[in-house]
Amino acid sequence: FKIDGRDLRADVSIPLETAVLGGPAPAPTLTGTVELTIPPNSSSGKVMRLRGKGLPAAGSKPAGDLFLSVRVALPDPADPELEALMRKRRAARGG
Repeated sequence: FKIDGRDLRADVSIPLETAVLGGPAPAPTLTGTVELTIPPNSSSGKVMRLRGKGLPAAGSKPAGDLFLSVRVALPDPADPELEALMRKRRAARGG
């Protein structure tokens, strides 16, 4: 986590199919892992906010928020089906 005032910032890695189709993804918080709902067609860099999941409230200061940056992670090792699909898509676009 990176601290930004009362807020926290972190990355959450998701597979390509979740980025395209949307769906659940595990996300870290200070109190454990939660299930984050990724909307369809989410690009790397999309930021999602979890209210009240940043630094805990202290005195008169309210709890901060947690900002999660989506990072699309390709499979390792490479997925031959995914490569074939991308080659087909590239050819259809004339590339």
